Amino acid sequence: MTLAVLSASHTPLMQDGVAEDRVRAAVAQGFAALAKRAQEFEPDLLIQFAPDHFNGFFYELMPSFCVGVNATSLGDWDTSTGTLPVASAEALELSEALIEDGIDVAVSYRMEVDHGFVQIWERMFGTFDRFPTVPIFINCAAPPLPTFKRARLLGEAVGRWAAASGKRILISASGGLSHDPPTPSIVTAPKEVRERLISGRHPSPEAQRARVERVLEAGARAVNGTPEILPVNPEWDEAFIERLQSGNMRDFDALTIKEVREKAGRGGPEVLAWVAAFAALSVNGDYKADLIYYEAIQGWIAGMAMMFAESKATRV
Repeated sequence: MTLAVLSASHTPLMQDGVAEDRVRAAVAQGFAALAKRAQEFEPDLLIQFAPDHFNGFFYELMPSFCVGVNATSLGDWDTSTGTLPVASAEALELSEALIEDGIDVAVSYRMEVDHGFVQIWERMFGTFDRFPTVPIFINCAAPPLPTFKRARLLGEAVGRWAAASGKRILISASGGLSHDPPTPSIVTAPKEVRERLISGRHPSPEAQRARVERVLEAGARAVNGTPEILPVNPEWDEAFIERLQSGNMRDFDALTIKEVREKAGRGGPEVLAWVAAFAALSVNGDYKADLIYYEAIQGWIAGMAMMFAESKATRV
């Protein structure tokens, strides 16, 4: 058994958002470095924690956690459509183990995932089907959200299953860090938007274009420090990264969703995925987490971070 963690931010604005050429080159270099680490690790299986952005999961039935037994990519934001290479037998085995371990996960035989799951792999390898995968959705966008303690406990339960599997397992997280996209609230949204949050699957091309234009405009305004969204918060991001590197995962239990949204934006709770991934690795003992890349990219509405971590026993 050998475990490692690969984590990276995603952003819908990576392709067409405002960024200097220097920034784009540095991001590409970061993803290349992550790809190299993943290839060197040679995983038998990938377990990925990631959120959704009201593309595959909706308020009509919103689980806190869901394991995909089969999954397809919707192809939003310049990503590809297609079937994910889900390791269905392992997904079912893991789901049963999680429930036995006190984590009440949902399962889906028809999971639909968006750029939150696939973008980082396409940036690393040009494809999202590089490794056999078990996708695990975490609700990071549709309050009420799971707590950071529950995300930690989910991760630890995944880690225990992975540690007992005898496989080389790469555990991944995609999301965060601080970012405040113009995501509507079901509490205050007008009727039409509210309905989309409840059951907005497969929107019309016109509705999809309007959504894209709204986010692109928000990114362009963010470069100029618009008050309509919170700016990326590099100080918060740095503190979060340092807490991950410390290995003291229980420290995250006191973190509240309210605090994260206030300081790291509406998209900040996507770091629940990072907490779950690093908690999974922590069951294997002390680890060393390398920060591959970080930059606060206002035009992408993203605290853009990339990390790779392995247990210290593995690195000896």
